[in-house]
Amino acid sequence: MGTSAQSSSPTPADVVIIGGGPGGYVAAIRAAQLGLDTVCVEMDKTLGGTCVNVGCIPSKALLTSSEHYEFAKHAAAAHGIGVGQLTLDLATMLERKRDVVGQNTKGIEFLFRKNKITWAKGLGTLKAGNVVEVTAGGAAGGPPAETIASYQAKNVIIATGSVPIELPFLKFDEERVLSNVGALEIPQVPKRLIVIGGGVIGLELGSVWSRLGANVTVIELLPGILPGMDDDIVKQADRSLRSQGLDIRTGTRVTNGGRTDAGVFIEIEKDGKTERIEGDCVLVSVGRRPATRGIDAKALGLDLGKRGEILVDDQMRTNLPNVYAIGDCVPGPMLAHKAEEEGVVAVEAIAGKAVHMHYKSIPGVVYTWPEIAAVGLTEKQVKESGREYRVGQFPFSANGRARSMGETTGFVKFIADAKTDELLGAHMIGPNVSELVAEVVLAFEYRGSSEDIGVTVHAHPTLSEVTKEAALSALGRAIHI
Repeated sequence: MGTSAQSSSPTPADVVIIGGGPGGYVAAIRAAQLGLDTVCVEMDKTLGGTCVNVGCIPSKALLTSSEHYEFAKHAAAAHGIGVGQLTLDLATMLERKRDVVGQNTKGIEFLFRKNKITWAKGLGTLKAGNVVEVTAGGAAGGPPAETIASYQAKNVIIATGSVPIELPFLKFDEERVLSNVGALEIPQVPKRLIVIGGGVIGLELGSVWSRLGANVTVIELLPGILPGMDDDIVKQADRSLRSQGLDIRTGTRVTNGGRTDAGVFIEIEKDGKTERIEGDCVLVSVGRRPATRGIDAKALGLDLGKRGEILVDDQMRTNLPNVYAIGDCVPGPMLAHKAEEEGVVAVEAIAGKAVHMHYKSIPGVVYTWPEIAAVGLTEKQVKESGREYRVGQFPFSANGRARSMGETTGFVKFIADAKTDELLGAHMIGPNVSELVAEVVLAFEYRGSSEDIGVTVHAHPTLSEVTKEAALSALGRAIHI
């Protein structure tokens, strides 16, 4: 499984992957499938990285639990379901979330064993000549760092991920000043939760605690929430979230903050007016930055971008020979599924396959309720390109399945080239759109048109009919409106 510190020379390996998150572990599995001797270095106690342990998976577990609670509290009666006196057992909810995470991490460990992948449990450091040293220990108050293994890699894949950005006056303590990590482990529902950042993480986790009873205030510096998303989607999301009780303050700057005896405070400024807001805790979700611990870019001569991201080509190659990089530590959206695909491309490039990475068809999803999903360009981006286009839109309120579910908020919107009908963008807000977007992504992969989706038979009654009708709307011939 590895060499000891006394070994005279590093153990050879075809591929050494530094990082066991979504990009790293998927790359390891694909490499093993291709017959490559594969080592994955991960310093955490479990595989899966941020996504599986403190990101995508646990947040969705809490989102689902909080949605069930919200349904029981506000919507069950309309279905003829009486629940009596409703109680919230937050400890059990959090334990269920941990169980879900555990099932996923154990699943990845099983896949490593099945595919005969070596998991080197420690911090990976890339040295000159593609030697990867693995050290354990070195934490404050613990034993000193010790080299437990060393590998001579024919190829290296850097998959070191990202970390949340701190504000200088609000350093994370995960007790009162929270990153995504602490926001998943609040031991009791806060009376007042402040969220700094109206992006995906802030709105998802803010929604969780709002449903469970917290008064949530969201502060966003930019003029609107969800920066980069289509304007029509942002408007609908803003209305929906406000109607659920979130106090959203856009165009507002946080100028100061800190802990108090009872909790936290922040100071904000908007239009020249200042205000102090106090809360039990504050979630700081102002973005993430590439993490390159163990990678001394200057010493190695590794090319980095302005944000510290590792620069790569479309086969995920860095400027160093046989060194690749994937995931949050390279340019592009910080999405688990993007990292996974980059990992596959990197490994297949190592194996000599004719592959390349392209980003046109990567979907983005926000797991608020209603959900939000998108692929391709926004209407604003298409308009700015000068290209002639058509827009088609269809509401969930005109869909039979949505009505039967009592989930009629939202719509599907298509943007298509006016001359060729090629799909340029698709934007959805509504029930289960995280699943509905997949057929559109497939259409994008084949440079499909709105007519391709519009003439495809969709089962009735299903939510997917909204996708079909929106595509027909882009052609000027929606049926059920």
